[in-house]
Amino acid sequence: MKKLMNAPGDFVDQALDGLTMANPSIVRDGENGRVIRRAEGARKGKVGVASGGGSGHLPLFTGYVGKGLLDTCSIGNVFEGPNVGSCMDAIKLADGGRGVLRLYGNYGGDRMNFDMAGEMLEDEILTTTVLGTDDIASASPEESAKRRGVAGIVYAYKIAGAKAETGADLDEVTAIAAKAVAATRTIGVALAPCQVPGSAKPTFTLADDEIEMGMGIHGEPGIWRNKLRSADAIADEMLERLIAETPKGAGSDVSILVNGLGATPLEELFILFRRASQKLSAAGFSIVQPLVGNYVTSMEMAGASISLCFLDEELKSMLAAPAYCPFWRVG
Repeated sequence: MKKLMNAPGDFVDQALDGLTMANPSIVRDGENGRVIRRAEGARKGKVGVASGGGSGHLPLFTGYVGKGLLDTCSIGNVFEGPNVGSCMDAIKLADGGRGVLRLYGNYGGDRMNFDMAGEMLEDEILTTTVLGTDDIASASPEESAKRRGVAGIVYAYKIAGAKAETGADLDEVTAIAAKAVAATRTIGVALAPCQVPGSAKPTFTLADDEIEMGMGIHGEPGIWRNKLRSADAIADEMLERLIAETPKGAGSDVSILVNGLGATPLEELFILFRRASQKLSAAGFSIVQPLVGNYVTSMEMAGASISLCFLDEELKSMLAAPAYCPFWRVG
């Protein structure tokens, strides 16, 4: 595959350079320059929200640093979690004196390094953790704590970030982040693979006439692989699986994110959204603040994911609160 890059080993750092040069609201920081933070720094008296993850998923993770969202984000190599030092830097740079929420996806390397970072800083900074676990294809409802975090984590970023801006304490910010995660469900479908810079082959293979339902954003195996079918048929199955996992006690308000994985044209995403909107309406749901676009990618993977965030009044108000980052503006 052809890529616009110089050397594979420079890919991440040069991309971070370009990201921050194009967006003066964020800067590189940390001992190895692998933390993105708000240019103005941590706000004293505000709970910090720090995240982290591997490169290759822009706008996730570093693109969501901004007012009403993340304070800092540590970043690793492509599809590799950040190291312990970068996780520590992200926590320290997010600290405004009232503690820091560590909010990131449920992946082994990320968990290990953020846990170690929190332990090494426990005498300096009070931290809590919430893991994104929205990928319904990665484990059964009975084992939902084992699920991966994918595109739905942006809802937790937005809602936790908004709560922190209100002056809420660490327990309150942590609780609403956990509530947002518990209210969110995602499933994806892959049409074609991506290739990590420097790798000799794609992350997986799919025949030209095949798709895979439920594949993860790093090429993790999905639910089934079969022949390509119509957009409406794909959207129908995705929505049926998501609606079947509606949280107990959920109301009728739901936000939907139709997310492109990197190489899917916006026109195709809107075709999926059209059908998903019809399905939600038929099921008695009202759509609040729909999102369509590339919010969490996987390099140049072709495909899409659909996330539903089932909203109560508190979540709805935090989702609507003003926010700004390089890739998302609310209000």
